[in-house]
Amino acid sequence: MSELWAQVLLYERAPLTANQRLHWAKKAKITAAVRRVAAAHFRDFPPVARVRVELEWHVLTAHRRDVDNIVPTLKALADGLVDAGIAPDDTPQFMDKRMPVIIYHPPGEPGRPDKAHMVLRVTEIQEGETA
Repeated sequence: MSELWAQVLLYERAPLTANQRLHWAKKAKITAAVRRVAAAHFRDFPPVARVRVELEWHVLTAHRRDVDNIVPTLKALADGLVDAGIAPDDTPQFMDKRMPVIIYHPPGEPGRPDKAHMVLRVTEIQEGETA
């Protein structure tokens, strides 16, 4: 398995969440913007047969957070990878989307980031490998 890219996304908070109650037009606008971000970062990569997609949210406060809540952001980013041509579709046949993870960086931690952010990891799954 070879990692294609680990892209830092400057989202301090998830742009799309399961708890949002947005008007459909506003949600569509945010979704399109998130898709464009992923497509822009990955447009120069060649298409592959199958990929694993992982989203990390690096946070600086220890508030309780529900990881399921950021799945809509992962979905929009995965759609952006399809837009970029990395995979033909975001169905399980072509894309293994993992549950997002939230990583807390406590004060004083060596290498602690200055701001919360997200990281999108895209890894090619070689033929014969299991997801």
